[in-house]
Amino acid sequence: MTALRLRKGSRGKEPPLGAEFQSQQSNCCSDHHPEKILHGDWSWGVIIWTSVGWSVSVGLGLLCCIYMATLHENDLWFSNIKEVEREISFRTECGLYYSYYKQMLQAPSIQEGLSDLIHDNLTESKRTINLLQRMNIYQEVFLSVLYRLLPIQSYLEPVYFYIYTVFSLQAVYVIALYLTAWLLSGSWLAGTLTGVWYILNRVDTTRVEFTISLRENWSMPFLALQVAAITCYLRPQLTDLQQKVMVWLMYVTTFCFCLTWQFNQFILLVQALIIYSLDCLDFITTTQVTTLYLVQVSSLLSVWLLQFCNSMILGSLVLSFIVAALFIRHCQSGLKTGSPLVRLGRLLLHSAMVLLLTVTINYLAKKALQLRSDEHIFKFIKSKFALGPTRDFDASLYLCEEAFGLLPFDTLERLAGTLLLYPYILTLLVLSGTLAVAALHNLSRVKGGASEERKGAVEGRAGALRPDVAYNLLHTLFYGLLAFSTMRMKYIWTGHMCAVAAYGVCGMELWTLLLSTLRCNTKVLVYQVYARRSPEEVYDIMKAMGADYVVLENSICYERRHRRGCRLRDLLDLANGHIMDGDGENDQDLVPATHPRFCEEVKTDAVSYTALFTRTFQNKTFHVYRVKKKRKKSTKSSPEPSASQQQDQAL
Repeated sequence: MTALRLRKGSRGKEPPLGAEFQSQQSNCCSDHHPEKILHGDWSWGVIIWTSVGWSVSVGLGLLCCIYMATLHENDLWFSNIKEVEREISFRTECGLYYSYYKQMLQAPSIQEGLSDLIHDNLTESKRTINLLQRMNIYQEVFLSVLYRLLPIQSYLEPVYFYIYTVFSLQAVYVIALYLTAWLLSGSWLAGTLTGVWYILNRVDTTRVEFTISLRENWSMPFLALQVAAITCYLRPQLTDLQQKVMVWLMYVTTFCFCLTWQFNQFILLVQALIIYSLDCLDFITTTQVTTLYLVQVSSLLSVWLLQFCNSMILGSLVLSFIVAALFIRHCQSGLKTGSPLVRLGRLLLHSAMVLLLTVTINYLAKKALQLRSDEHIFKFIKSKFALGPTRDFDASLYLCEEAFGLLPFDTLERLAGTLLLYPYILTLLVLSGTLAVAALHNLSRVKGGASEERKGAVEGRAGALRPDVAYNLLHTLFYGLLAFSTMRMKYIWTGHMCAVAAYGVCGMELWTLLLSTLRCNTKVLVYQVYARRSPEEVYDIMKAMGADYVVLENSICYERRHRRGCRLRDLLDLANGHIMDGDGENDQDLVPATHPRFCEEVKTDAVSYTALFTRTFQNKTFHVYRVKKKRKKSTKSSPEPSASQQQDQAL
């Protein structure tokens, strides 16, 4: 005889090994999320655990910062050489960027320094240009103003203030990657592994120690922060206020990223394609899509204003794409309705219309603005991907540079040597398969009203891919392709690669999915008798576990000891996507259950319950039910029941 029972008070000690994975993922691991305190959980355990996680992130960031500064010092003996030798160490365009910082410091006043940059006649021979419009040097301007205002001139030289700021941004970079892994996995241990991998693979994750002034060293930390903010924004547990905070964080980080790197429009174009893919595959809502697009547009337009109406931004491909995507999306309202084949056909037509309108808008914008300064980039792309030869000087100059060639094979060898590549590939394979299955499920789901759509989303939650995970998966795939095609872009990919691999190693959700696929574990549902489940669902669960009896405990079914949100029935409702009992707030993605709570309704002896369960014992605390064996239907008249069968039926 096999009986299923949840012992009184066992939840406060150690959960049974067969506890449902959904409940573990949504409740046990969510205690480790950095935004847990924002949801009102101020328990000492959560505060201490979260504080430790934040402390480790800061510690790893500082370790990376000190490590990079030490490498720079050991390589150049920077503190033991003359000032002119230090300036010479800023090679190629790095020296040019540093010269503007030095020029601002040597100006009699901040106003005169800005005027000299706006009316510069030294950079290009016999021409006066606006450097703030032509180049991304606002970081040098900001740093020079900050150095003037802070009382540090007496003990910190300008060059050290400059390089220490760049090295400090590496700490921000590591913390941002740490937070992304923490948000994805639910454990700051994944963030720790991310930081360690980033430092161990510093040859392929950054080149800051010998190219300090490069624009990517200023901008990449802000891009990583933006990805962390998007990851948090796509989490369903956020309140309206928290979503607004995330939107502002996304705007600020996107703005800082765009302001500090001249290649911002191409990076944002890839990101816009990721958002478009998630929209087409129905992983994120229309509101989220529009918000993410508008964040990109507002950031670019803010930079356009600061760069004195730089026409290259208005003529950028990403702006044309976003306008086209939003316009076609608004006009084609029935995109996600109909049968799977109809939906697929509409998506293909939709994509073709977006592409055509993007090219048209971009062509008209460049004609109106008389913009030709970025033509060499498209000639470079055309020649690089064998779409036609080019004799353009600027394009050929890029093609001859090793940094713009294909990713060398030894890069993968180094990544494998630090044990980063293998878990990354395994994570990529599992998540890609899950993405494909979830996408097919989304495309095949017939959309009805809003309530039916939300109900379908909740029912498919167990097998679906979370929006934040889907975004990070496409992020690493798209930028991985970019890195393989252009070696210089690998630094966008490898840093995020550490976070994805760490999620694969430390994320309980991914391990359970993998083991379930390999049939190495059995998903047991030891708590659903206290959830809002139909009698047929509970019956199937009991039979799958080989249980003959179900023992229900009133103190669990009607629990009042814990506050709302911590009662077992509340945890089950959250895991199943159902609204909790009682007065109080509920997450926006929760929906009313379609069935009553099993432990309550089975006591009413309704026909649907007595057909599957027979009460064998009850007192003030316990109710015991025998799980019946379903008999096969037969057209022949059944024989008279035996004495033992009559006794069973009487029970």
